[in-house]
Amino acid sequence: MPLHRLTRITVAVPDVAATVPFYTDFGLEHLGEGRFATTDGAEQLELVARDHRGLIEIGVGCDDPDDLDKLSSHLTAARIEHRREPEAVIALDEASGVRVRIAIAPRYRQEPTPQPVANSPGSDRRVNQRADGAMRAAPVRPRRLGHVVVGSIDVARSEHLFVDVLGFKVSDAIRNVGKFVRCSTDHHNLMVAAAPARFLHHSSWQVDDVDEVGRAAAGMVAADPTRHVWGLGRHNVGGNFFWYLRDPAGNYAEYYSDLDIITEQLRWEPGEWGGRASQCAWAPPPPANFHLPDDVAELMMKGES
Repeated sequence: MPLHRLTRITVAVPDVAATVPFYTDFGLEHLGEGRFATTDGAEQLELVARDHRGLIEIGVGCDDPDDLDKLSSHLTAARIEHRREPEAVIALDEASGVRVRIAIAPRYRQEPTPQPVANSPGSDRRVNQRADGAMRAAPVRPRRLGHVVVGSIDVARSEHLFVDVLGFKVSDAIRNVGKFVRCSTDHHNLMVAAAPARFLHHSSWQVDDVDEVGRAAAGMVAADPTRHVWGLGRHNVGGNFFWYLRDPAGNYAEYYSDLDIITEQLRWEPGEWGGRASQCAWAPPPPANFHLPDDVAELMMKGES
């Protein structure tokens, strides 16, 4: 596929200074002025001041100018307004309020994570040594940005732009909610979910393994219990371990590991999920307001509907 990764996001918050400590504690490197980097993705998050929270822009990587020319042609044919720059194509999904900036970008080069030795019934592989995950002490640093989930007031319109025009691939769907789509080999890089208002549900950040998910989230909650939203658990859709936390503006941020990978050579049949299986394989019960946070009604009144 000409698209190969999610490169960065721009997130609106009412108070940038009050939100910076959350993402610094989250393990992102603060570059100054509300800009943050991951270990493998360089700068991938920018916080900007707005009256209300939300996702302003997502960046998507492609390989070369030919890819941009093709995308521009597709947008023109679909009669979607856009801007062609020397190294980018920019379009707006009006239904979710998200600006999409597709730009030439290098592909990820990630060093593999050494796999801890584990014991299991009938297989005593770690003998006379303590568990690696229990002995780690270094701060957890997210490796890269994985995906975002946003609310759309017209899911069909949003999916037309991302899937039919820009070429995102459908991985799975949640009945009456929306589709998980990808612009890389990750199971999903984006979900645009049916909602009464435009809002950012969560951003998701890759860490090495489930121990890093647990260590990182436990440290965040120990520092401020109000940050906890939902976790630890494992999703059916995507297959990943997860733990969600809340930033001071109300945006959720997720640590994840062990996400499903889909290559162009592998036959993958998208499924449709519903009920509890669409939420998780196992986890504590999610809070009642997990899918529609309390401030969505307020966002509707502010004109995001």
